[in-house]
Amino acid sequence: QVQLVESGGGLVQAGGSLRLSCAASGRTFSNYAMRWFRQAPGKERESVAAISSGGSFTDYADSVKGRFTISRDNTKSTVYLQMMSLTPEDTAVYYCAAMRGSMWSTTEYWGQGTQVTVSS
Repeated sequence: QVQLVESGGGLVQAGGSLRLSCAASGRTFSNYAMRWFRQAPGKERESVAAISSGGSFTDYADSVKGRFTISRDNTKSTVYLQMMSLTPEDTAVYYCAAMRGSMWSTTEYWGQGTQVTVSS
C-alpha cells in the first residue's frame, strides 16, 4: 500500500501561484511514477502532469504547459506541482496518484485531493 497526502491548495487570485505537495508513505516511493490529476465541478477528471519514477521524464497537459512544473524528491518521498499564472479555469480539486513503473501504467493509488480555487 502507498498512502498519498496532498497539501498546498487554497484560494489565490488570477495570475498568482501555488505549490502543491504530495507526501507518500508505505512502499518504496522511487518505484512509482507519479501523476497529478484535477477535477473541476461538472467535469471529468483530467491528467495535468506526470513524472517518471526517477524524475528524468515529465509530461504535461497542453492546458498547463509552460505554467505548471512537476518535480519530485525521492529522499523525501514527495512530489510537487508548482503552478504559476493561474486562471479561474484552473479551479479544481487536485489529486496526486501513483503508478508502479512507467508513468503510463495504470494508477494504483490516489490521494484524497486538495482544493485549488482561483478567483478572477
